[in-house]
Order: sequence, then structure tokens, then C-alpha cells
Amino acid sequence: MEDLKLFSVWYSPYGCRVKCALQLKGLDYEYIEEDLSNKSDLLLQYNPVHKKVPVLVHGGKPLAESMIILEYIDETWPDKYPILPRDPHERSKARFWTKYMTDKESIFWGLIRATEETKDEKINEIMEALKNLEELGLGDNKFFAGDDIGFTDLAIGTFMRWFRVVEEIKELKIFETCTRLQAWFERFNEVPVVKENLPSIDELVAHYKPRYLASIRQ
Repeated sequence: MEDLKLFSVWYSPYGCRVKCALQLKGLDYEYIEEDLSNKSDLLLQYNPVHKKVPVLVHGGKPLAESMIILEYIDETWPDKYPILPRDPHERSKARFWTKYMTDKESIFWGLIRATEETKDEKINEIMEALKNLEELGLGDNKFFAGDDIGFTDLAIGTFMRWFRVVEEIKELKIFETCTRLQAWFERFNEVPVVKENLPSIDELVAHYKPRYLASIRQ
């Protein structure tokens, strides 16, 4: 058994994508659920810079940042399920679209704090990003990686689960207007490792909505 430990919280999209990657590779690991209001000494020791989850510890050596962890997992166990494409051009494309959406995440998260005056501007920015992703990134493919999920699917699929929570809380329907992305998202959610490792939208709404309501009352 590999000496693998994952520090995370159940409601982290970033931790959930690492869980999926580990399971796709068929790797056994110890999962440590953190309390972010009272972070463990081990978490602070393993990630002294950002003090955030997820953190993967392999043979006593820690790694932080979910997409860096995914690349490490893929490079360390190359004989198992390929997370990144082996073809250099396809691998570059996967990294490009993953970075594209990572750079846009603040826009999506920002919708939760948007006022009536700023909401339309945020929605237009989100729609532009989704349309680019749908038309130029996904195209007519089943998944971003082709016939099976890979690096970009894990990155964007986990994040979109959380964006759906933002939509529920704000009572908006943005994502479903992109029909091909919506179909991809439905396929992604039916992949066994996704079903096993991601909390439901209802669970996430129950976790986040009271915090959102409390914040707007302040």
C-alpha cells in the first residue's frame, strides 16, 4: 500500500477532485477530514504557506494545490489510468482550458456577493466564459478528455457542481442555457468515481446557504 494521506474537507471542490483522481488511479489512501475553524497541527505543518486544503502527503512529503496534486499523481503512477493525455498537444490543450476556467473562478464565486446593480454584469461575464468553454473547449466531444473523464473534466466538473450551488442560492439558471455543457455535466455526474466522491447539490446548499444568509444580514 502506498503511504498516501489526503487532508481536506468534505465540501471542498478542490479536495473532491483529488479524491476522484486517486480513485481513478486505483490508489489506497488515508483521508483526514479537517476542521477549518480549528486547523490541525499537521495541516499547518504540511502547508505552512497557504494553510489550506487539500494537501496530499506521499511518503511523508506534502503537496498542496489541487491541480498540482493531480499532475503529481499522474506522473508518479503513469501506468495507471491516464489523467492527462499522453499526446503533448492534447496535454497542452487540457492544461489551457483548465487554466482558462481556473482564472475565471473568481467571477463565478463573485456572483454570490453580487448586488442587484452588479448582478447583470457578473452574469454576462459568466456567460461569455461558459460559451467559450462550450464552443471552443468541449466542442462535440463526450468529455473534455474524449471518451472518458480526465484532467479538465475533473477540474471543471467539480467546480461546476459548486457553481450550481451558487445558482440555487441566488435563484438563477445560467448554466442550463449552455445545452452541450449541461449534457456534459450530466454525463460527468454519472461517472462512478464522481458519484462516490462528490457531495450532492442539496447537501452543499444546506451547508452554504445558512452562511450566505448570515453574511448578508451583517
